[in-house]
Amino acid sequence: MTVDVKIGITDSSRELVVQSDQTSDEVHAAVESALSGKEQLLRLTDDKGARYLVPVTKIAYVEVGSAERPKVGFGAA
Repeated sequence: MTVDVKIGITDSSRELVVQSDQTSDEVHAAVESALSGKEQLLRLTDDKGARYLVPVTKIAYVEVGSAERPKVGFGAA
């Protein structure tokens, strides 16, 4: 199961969206560590192995949610 991570960047009208294979708890821990001042960069890896480094000073918000899509069709139960 993948997790959607949306990061708002200050001075930018767009947000960074990453689909990660990390668990929600792992992403939360990385965000909390970065925002607590322990780190200067938020480090995330997406589901394809790409790595993202976001300067903590540029983070406006972080939204962590499930990327699981609702089932649609006749067999959806």
